[in-house]
Amino acid sequence: MNIQELATARQFKCPVKIAILNNGYLGMVRQWQELFYDRRYSSTTMNVVPDFVELAKAYGAVGLRATQKSEVEPVIKEALATDNLVIMDFKIEQEEGVYPMVPAGKATTEMLLV
Repeated sequence: MNIQELATARQFKCPVKIAILNNGYLGMVRQWQELFYDRRYSSTTMNVVPDFVELAKAYGAVGLRATQKSEVEPVIKEALATDNLVIMDFKIEQEEGVYPMVPAGKATTEMLLV
């Protein structure tokens, strides 16, 4: 999703729920570099990360954040209880992997689950 799509979602009153797994990196790119390129990281650290809660508010949407495991369920419940566009910013560990993922040149039946 691009930032411009937030304006479209608000304009047409789409009650979309967006979950961001925020590890401060370009997570999937970093994960590929970890798994397939011997941890040779390049251009994956996001030194400037927007405040996604404030970004949501700027578009007239609801912005929610969870920084601890105990906050995840309440954030999801609150998001599902509103008829508005919602951005949920889940702060996760920098090393947290994103699965499932399909390695380059592989079929979806060969996806990695962990």
